[in-house]
Amino acid sequence: MVKRKPVIHIQNIVASAALNQSISLKTIVEKFPHTEYSPRVFPGLVFRLKKPKTATLIFGTGKMVCTGAKSEKEAVQAVNKVTKELKKHGIPIANKPEIHIQNVVASVELGGEIDLENVVYKLKRVMYEPEQFPGAVYRMDEPKVVFLIFSAGKLVCVGAKKEQDVYDAVNNIQKLLEEKDLIFYS
Repeated sequence: MVKRKPVIHIQNIVASAALNQSISLKTIVEKFPHTEYSPRVFPGLVFRLKKPKTATLIFGTGKMVCTGAKSEKEAVQAVNKVTKELKKHGIPIANKPEIHIQNVVASVELGGEIDLENVVYKLKRVMYEPEQFPGAVYRMDEPKVVFLIFSAGKLVCVGAKKEQDVYDAVNNIQKLLEEKDLIFYS
């Protein structure tokens, strides 16, 4: 058994931001024709950036949701860049955005086979219904994240509020799977 170092890729970071003021979405559409806005379909406007490659939903309440960033730093940069662009084009913005990371999504490769049949019996807070979904759902308390666990040793980690939580959680689950003899390295 050769324990492998897990390969972790941050896939998406979702950040919310509040300007604490209302904002005219119609004015944004006039000044930025590339934005997407269909108020009958969805109350928010989509403002896409090429660098960092993100999409930021902007609502009339001054709230924003940024998706697509690959790091916390990138998410903050994207929100600040959108705010700066709006200001530069005459959209009145009085405050700096209050930014909070809501969710960090990561894919993980542990490099071993996982015995999903026994994960259910040896770990607490696991759901596994192979007829409905090929992976097990494991809820971790510390850090508070949810894993999708697949037999090929691949995982998806969701719900983290910081990138570091992902690394800590992966370390914890790998240790747990090894202690309970649920992972086999070839």
